[in-house]
Amino acid sequence: MLKDYFIYSVRNLRHRGLRSWLTMIGIFIGIAAVVSLIGLGEGLRIAIMSQFGFLGPDVLAVQASGLALAGPPGTGVVEPLSDKLADKIEKVNGVEAAFNRYIESATVEFNDRQSVGIAGSVPEGEAKKILETMVNLKAEDGRLLKDADSRKAVLGNNFGGDDKFGKGIRAGDRILINGADFEVIGILEKKGSFIFDNVVLMNEQVMFDVIGNKKEEVDVIAVKIDGTGRINEAKESIEKLLRKERDVKKGEENFVVQSPQQVLEALNSTLFAVQLFVYIIAAISLAVGGIGIMNTMYTSVLERGKEIGIMKSIGAKNSAIFTIFFIESGLLGIVGGIIGIILGMAFAFGLSVAGRAFLGSDLIQASISPWLVAGALVFSFALGTAFGVVPAYRASKLNPVDSLRSAK
Repeated sequence: MLKDYFIYSVRNLRHRGLRSWLTMIGIFIGIAAVVSLIGLGEGLRIAIMSQFGFLGPDVLAVQASGLALAGPPGTGVVEPLSDKLADKIEKVNGVEAAFNRYIESATVEFNDRQSVGIAGSVPEGEAKKILETMVNLKAEDGRLLKDADSRKAVLGNNFGGDDKFGKGIRAGDRILINGADFEVIGILEKKGSFIFDNVVLMNEQVMFDVIGNKKEEVDVIAVKIDGTGRINEAKESIEKLLRKERDVKKGEENFVVQSPQQVLEALNSTLFAVQLFVYIIAAISLAVGGIGIMNTMYTSVLERGKEIGIMKSIGAKNSAIFTIFFIESGLLGIVGGIIGIILGMAFAFGLSVAGRAFLGSDLIQASISPWLVAGALVFSFALGTAFGVVPAYRASKLNPVDSLRSAK
């Protein structure tokens, strides 16, 4: 019986083709907005999480804050960190190791082509091993740096591809870094991180000689905590130490001490606020679409008075009339939802492709989960049926004699 009701409802909607499409505009605009923007937001969240996901929960990064010039994080700030701070931080209770990191943009030339990478220093001795463990550095081709290496570099995985220089760099190749000749001794394993997949690692003293960094001005201090359960205590102790060393009061800090998890939590909070704004805009569009469904169904009840009267006069029950109109309103909602999902996915993936091509960054991605698609379908169907209940109930309560008498 339900199958017959469904077929009958589909025929009625097809008969009112233009009106049905106009009714669904509000629905698929709202669903498309939700799917596309949430898909882009989720893709951005996943991409940024991948930048830090390989770092453990026992890692802290100390950076100077304030007005920064263009460049990698921690560089070009007004009041950089002192190179003496790492030794003092290492003495803080709960800290296993702390060492300076120097970061700078660098021009890499190979095969008569140039590309910009992120040059990062590698400390000597025991700190080198700790750094390799902290960020899980492994060579896919060649090897990692040794203390005695001079004018040798390890490159991120993206330099091994063909898209930067026309052919991939391999261990043993020679390249120019800021005009200086270097031998590539290793290519890192893929991290899925924009930073580490485009990094140019060299020993600390070599970086001072080639890039020209000042040893006294540190970009980042990497901190390894001796136990994840003490990270908050260690973080507070480090902040207290830095306030004293940099002569600032609490709440006026010109530095930040962050863990990767804190960065991700801040990102999630920001994305949630953006998505909440999207929900509000989409809700308005969906409410307009729902009112359109209700208006269409009311008009349909008035136009089909004779049809309803005939069905009732030959024995159709109120429940049958209600079911027919209820299914029609639900179909308007779910068809609008399907179109909205298709449009939303097209917008999300299309904008992500365009964004990556325009900005040259892998951070712009779209991720649309099956749960998002299923949720959008269920919601659009529920919206259609919710706004169709009252017209369907009115249709079921029409008096057959009055319906036939009023029909033209």
